[in-house]
Amino acid sequence: MKILIVDDKASIRSAMKNILADLGFNDITQAVDGEEAWYKINNEFRKTGIQTFDLIVSDMEMPNMSGLELLRAVRTNRDLKDTAFIMATTVTAKAIILETMRLGVQAYIIKPFDAPMVELKLKQAGIL
Repeated sequence: MKILIVDDKASIRSAMKNILADLGFNDITQAVDGEEAWYKINNEFRKTGIQTFDLIVSDMEMPNMSGLELLRAVRTNRDLKDTAFIMATTVTAKAIILETMRLGVQAYIIKPFDAPMVELKLKQAGIL
């Protein structure tokens, strides 16, 4: 399974990568914001012609392109719309959570997170 972790904080990306690696996931790419993630998603798709990542784990609040904007971009692209997407964020506003669910986010992880929480959300999302 190919996973893309998107967060503007290196410490959060590292923590998520370590948790995912401990759960047996090894093919992990990182991006510092939604804009870099979108570039990586499209660049790989152009090379292979297939869905680039099986799972995107994204922060919500980032410079250049937010997690919500990235989720919208993925969901409106017919070739990528079925990519599993998990938000890992501090945003707890009900309207935002409902919007991500409407757009088809598989899980919502509230920061700070720990390994048992990530594992639980991956199970709820049908990833594990």
